[in-house]
Amino acid sequence: MVKISDFQTKEVVNILDGKRLGQIADLEIDLRQGRIEAIIVPGPGKFLGFFSSGNDYVIPWRNIVKIGKDVVLVRVEEPIRLDSRQSSAGDE
Repeated sequence: MVKISDFQTKEVVNILDGKRLGQIADLEIDLRQGRIEAIIVPGPGKFLGFFSSGNDYVIPWRNIVKIGKDVVLVRVEEPIRLDSRQSSAGDE
């Protein structure tokens, strides 16, 4: 089993181009189904999810290839970008 706090320390890397996307900042969880739908990685220029007006990467759980000790490998053609202002509106 993995704790969310342990999960957030892992680097997310896209296996298609080797690009480091950053570290996991948040998760999208389907409470009705009891499963994780996506991981959210702060967009370029953000530090721990703060100090930027950029967008976040939302990577569907199905795109995770492997969860290792220090790295989460994902396969994404182009990460879905979510405007940070839109993400907080859906939390109500």
